Amino acid sequence: MILSISGVVLLGIIVFLFFKKDGLKASHAMVCALFGFYLAGTAIAPSITAGGQSLASLLGGINF
Repeated sequence: MILSISGVVLLGIIVFLFFKKDGLKASHAMVCALFGFYLAGTAIAPSITAGGQSLASLLGGINF
């Protein structure tokens, strides 16, 4: 739950910065689509959430 909320906030900030600074490009549209899937409760949203959680655990496991 915490990851979902922080993911929505992070992606929302990124989308806002993309609109404010550069306009919307193809890569930005992908981030917007991810933002929409996190907000929506569609059937594919759990798969995208699981992918986000696995990416977060992968990044969390990196030691510098």
